[in-house]
Amino acid sequence: MVSFDHPWLQWLLPLAALPLLARTGGALANTWAAQMPHDRASDLLGWALRGIGALALAASLLGMAGPHLPEYEVERVGKGAEIVLVLDRSRSMDQGFGGVPAGAVKGTGPEAIDYYMRQRNNLVPKGKVARQLLAEFAAKRPDDRFGMIVFSTLPIRVLDFTSKDEAIQAAISAGDIGRGLSETNIGLAMQSALSYFEDEPYTGSRIVMLVSDGGDRLDPDAKERITYMARKLRVAVYWIYLRSSNSPGLVLERGETPSNIDAVPEYALHRFFEQLGTPYRAYEAHDPAALKAAIEAVNRLENLPITYLDTVPQRELRMPVLGLALGCVLLLLAANLSELRRWS
Repeated sequence: MVSFDHPWLQWLLPLAALPLLARTGGALANTWAAQMPHDRASDLLGWALRGIGALALAASLLGMAGPHLPEYEVERVGKGAEIVLVLDRSRSMDQGFGGVPAGAVKGTGPEAIDYYMRQRNNLVPKGKVARQLLAEFAAKRPDDRFGMIVFSTLPIRVLDFTSKDEAIQAAISAGDIGRGLSETNIGLAMQSALSYFEDEPYTGSRIVMLVSDGGDRLDPDAKERITYMARKLRVAVYWIYLRSSNSPGLVLERGETPSNIDAVPEYALHRFFEQLGTPYRAYEAHDPAALKAAIEAVNRLENLPITYLDTVPQRELRMPVLGLALGCVLLLLAANLSELRRWS
């Protein structure tokens, strides 16, 4: 059903009848032609031009009223998941991955060349590499619905659930604007990400994908809220951990005990996620190649059937209607220019 931005202009539509009521122009000087046969073709042409004039006025008024087809929702079925990307925007994400210590390899042989190539790749900011690979990941999953949060001290909702690739790519690119703060609050970011699924019908796989280069020691209240929401909403958690050169990582070393493990924020968060009671996977990436492999591993998962409502955007009809009015005016102009002004 067609709607209008300015429906009051429709009250002026009766003015479109004016060309039908207008009198013809003055007659040309000619000899007496009372006995000449009636010219029906001229009469039909005259009424056609009046109709075109009426149509031009009506189309102009309707165009100014702003006609459009309102947005509506359609149900779509595909294979994929509902994924909330939670991207760390702390200052450390603007740094490189790190790598082997300087001076570890010397010379000009194959080992030295490989070392320098790794060093060059590791200087690329972790955040930039993550955004590039996330953009490729989203482009490969056209049936998924993506939401996105960026966070440092506080989470910022950048994108609500959508399957529109243009909006998803723009949201991922927007994560590069400005510089992040030095602190991270993963607890608040996770709660904000899980809230995406509240009041949403359960139609398929649900994932929160955390991309961060650091961990967090959550307070008991935050742990309780995250655990409750993850279990209630049935959300899987994937953590892509971007390991820096000085980070101990997520894998236990031989001889470590729980007392010194909990002192490491990364592993404390890792252990909490393992105890959530919902599906959890952690992927550790120490360089761009490992990060790409981790995201490809996630891409192979969660391809179950998914049903969702997609919003078809509003469709503007103003320009086609005004184009019709312009066409009518051009026809009237052509008729006027071809009108006979005097007998030759």
